[in-house]
Amino acid sequence: MSADVTAVVVRLKLSLLRNGLKQSSGRATAYVASAVVSLLFAGLQLLGLIALRGNAHAGSVVVPLVAVLALGWAVMPLFFPSGDETLDPTRLVMLPLHPRPLVRALLAASLVGIGPLFTLCLLVGSVIAVAHGAAGYVVAVVGVALALLVCVALARTVAAANIRLLSSRKGRDLAVLSGLVVAVGAQLLNFGAQRLGSSGLSQLDPVADVLRWVPPASAIDAVRSASEGSYGIAAGQLALSALALGALLAVWSRHLTRLMTEPDGSTLPAGAESAVRERSSTGLARLLPAGRTGTVVERSLRYIWRDPKTKSAWVTSLAIGLIVPVFNALQGTGSVYFACFASGMLGIMMYNQFGQDTSAFWIVALTISSPRDAYLELRGRALALLLITLPYATLVTVVTTSLLGAWSQLPAVLGLSLALLGAMLATGAWTSARFPYSIPQEGYKNVAPGQAGLAWISIFGGMVGAALLCSPVIALTIWSGVSADGHRWAWLLLPVGALYGSVITLLGLRLAAPRTASRLPEILTAVSKA
Repeated sequence: MSADVTAVVVRLKLSLLRNGLKQSSGRATAYVASAVVSLLFAGLQLLGLIALRGNAHAGSVVVPLVAVLALGWAVMPLFFPSGDETLDPTRLVMLPLHPRPLVRALLAASLVGIGPLFTLCLLVGSVIAVAHGAAGYVVAVVGVALALLVCVALARTVAAANIRLLSSRKGRDLAVLSGLVVAVGAQLLNFGAQRLGSSGLSQLDPVADVLRWVPPASAIDAVRSASEGSYGIAAGQLALSALALGALLAVWSRHLTRLMTEPDGSTLPAGAESAVRERSSTGLARLLPAGRTGTVVERSLRYIWRDPKTKSAWVTSLAIGLIVPVFNALQGTGSVYFACFASGMLGIMMYNQFGQDTSAFWIVALTISSPRDAYLELRGRALALLLITLPYATLVTVVTTSLLGAWSQLPAVLGLSLALLGAMLATGAWTSARFPYSIPQEGYKNVAPGQAGLAWISIFGGMVGAALLCSPVIALTIWSGVSADGHRWAWLLLPVGALYGSVITLLGLRLAAPRTASRLPEILTAVSKA
């Protein structure tokens, strides 16, 4: 019975793949192109790993490689849930199947595709790099099979455990953030490659010593252990991977059972689903000022947390604002003033404030009948941004300063960051009223067609204006650095920068409020454009 189910599910996977390619020539072309690129990259990696054969640090390379490969299998279902239709076990819940045969069938079907073939190439190259002697090659066959099955089972288990999340709004949020994860991962790999290029492969030895006991990397390192005659260690490492595979299959089976037997929101009776709990004000809401300002702050923070586009923009700014100064400091090539990147990246979030609301801005527009209302609206949005940006910019500045050991420059750098933040809040409020544009909610576009010019003027024009507004503090910072007596007064740059940033922010909000109130129809038209 199990063999019949496995054969049927594997044929179903092949049919889904074949029929999907028949839907359009574009989809078939994209699939073939991605397959060619993936296999070409896998072939190059295979040749590179084979070239490592005989290198003293070959084991220290392949063990972290397999660990990273397994991590990729674990996170890919979270960020790309629609990449494989068979990852969704809810499609099979109505079939009269037991979970255990279904697990074996889905595991076999998961071995069909570009991903498993790519992984197999890397695993084969890894064992070739470290295998020596008959015992090593025998263990290599078992190790490759175990590592591949652990990777596939890990992806399936993660997908089954989070399938209801992946099909919800939060799952779509994860998909929006996938590009950020790829970008940050690329930066980390680039940084690691630079360190290896300058220090050699021996830098990986401490990492490999730990990861060689973590499945599925332990299955690959068992090949090296067997080649060196450490058969007991090799058996233990293979046993670890086998135990991990068994645990993953058990967890996967349990989640499948739950999905096939427990009702979800779509099958609950209307009375049960409508048992809505009253939501009281959050703790943060009770700390906010009463009136319109507190309401706007809470609404803005909810947008940041709930809206996928807004959340993606914030997480991207937070990541880049930290990566640029910290990575440059770790490489020993950066300046402590790179910490201002944090204020700059988050200050950009003040630009196009009304465009972030899209067509929902008309609800806000109905509540603005005077410059005073517009001022309170802008002030609330600025305060919401400051609640996140002020502690974040301070943290990044302190971390960057500590990495470079430039504690004497901390007041100057932090003061300049605060002044820059204030200038960007001021220009962001003004450009939001003068150059609003729409942000499409679907896809990855950040500007509606025909409004690219407005976006460029709003962002880059505002940044130039912020730099000009911040020029007095920049001049004082330069003077404190080049003057013989400047270092004695450098500590004053912190209160000066904070005061200057506060004054500039208030002036910017005051100037932007009348323009916002007078241009509401134009703003509403611009941000509602599809």
